[in-house]
Amino acid sequence: MKARSFRYLVGEGFKGAWANRLMSLASVGVLVACMVIIGLALLISENVSRAIGKLEEQNVAMVYMKDYSWALYGDEVQRLTEGGDKNGITPDMYVIHDEKEARELCDKIAKLDNVKSVEYISGEEGLESVKADMIEGQEQFFDFLDEEFGNPLPASAKVTMNDMARFNKTVEEIKAIDGVDSIKAQDDLAESITAVKRGVMIAGIWIIGILLIISLVVVSNTIRITMYNRKLEISIMKAVGATDAFVRIPFVVEGILIGVLSAVIAEGLLYFCYRVATETIAQTLGTTDIVRYSDMMFYLLGVFVVIGILAGAIGSFIMIGKYLRREGSEFSAI
Repeated sequence: MKARSFRYLVGEGFKGAWANRLMSLASVGVLVACMVIIGLALLISENVSRAIGKLEEQNVAMVYMKDYSWALYGDEVQRLTEGGDKNGITPDMYVIHDEKEARELCDKIAKLDNVKSVEYISGEEGLESVKADMIEGQEQFFDFLDEEFGNPLPASAKVTMNDMARFNKTVEEIKAIDGVDSIKAQDDLAESITAVKRGVMIAGIWIIGILLIISLVVVSNTIRITMYNRKLEISIMKAVGATDAFVRIPFVVEGILIGVLSAVIAEGLLYFCYRVATETIAQTLGTTDIVRYSDMMFYLLGVFVVIGILAGAIGSFIMIGKYLRREGSEFSAI
């Protein structure tokens, strides 16, 4: 196709959109509403993902090791009446004998597929953490922990995971490692996080899918009106040998124009709505941990433009294709 012919057809598409401007304006309005709702769904999903990410960081598993403190205070070890140290403990009664072995155990845990990070916590650090969390003055309850009684807290590892849906499986894999005594974890919270993530994803897919179908129907109806207003012109073009592609292009251009215009308007309207909503939330709840619109501005614009172009192109292509197959030869009957 020559460049001059292509410019002519594109111009015809613009003329068609202007000639049916009332219907085009109605289509733009519906498309803008659909895009704004889709944008809000994406922003809500991103905010939920951020909030869940914070919960996931807090939902860690504490892994306690089989070290000297475990052997001394645990029920699994039968202390000797003779032999061993002053407490009847021998090195073969426990697995982790020093910090080096404890860190090697942490490295084994870190190699598991679903483990995001592992932080080694010595028994002394764990005891200090417990004291720090107690009410002022209650630290004296630990004064009896002198050299004779020792520290009752074993060495541990703070494990953070990537996928909460695999939380329980990963916990079982950690338990299977030699040197691990027990694991303290919030299984219920992990299951709740997984359920929320799945629910948000499914709801988002349904919302976007339904609105995309609505967008296609709206553009198709607009193109249908334009098409029937120009059906005599189409029949004449077909009678003189115009190809289907030549006839389709103006309508496809009109549909894309409606879609792109809707995308630009939706971007501006969504920015205003989201800004008002976030300012209200920040003032009411006193939180600023909200996804900024600027972080997703170009992503949302790209989504809107793609939706607009696809809805316009596909809707018009389908509609004019049906007409050309069924009624494109009306001129021959005149």
